[in-house]
Amino acid sequence: MKKMSLLLTTIALVSLAGCSKTDTYTPPANATGEDIFYANCTKCHKPETGSVMTISSSMANKDAIIQKVQKGSMGMPAFPNIKGEPAQRLAEFILANSKTK
Repeated sequence: MKKMSLLLTTIALVSLAGCSKTDTYTPPANATGEDIFYANCTKCHKPETGSVMTISSSMANKDAIIQKVQKGSMGMPAFPNIKGEPAQRLAEFILANSKTK
């Protein structure tokens, strides 16, 4: 029983540590939002029929998307190197191709 508890605790800690990872991907300066999305975001965000993802109304603006991309969140790694014009283009691509719930 102790071994099982230790194993479950270890798995939980490893999982939580994975949530705070930072991805060091740096897009080329001329990368399109679509290029950035398909190079990185589709590892976790699978495009849906007719859209790339569904976002909440609080996320339906460029600043919120950029902040989430750069800082990450509970299960999403941070991408601090996606900034400037590439970040703007990524946010515009997500907004133009997402559904809002």
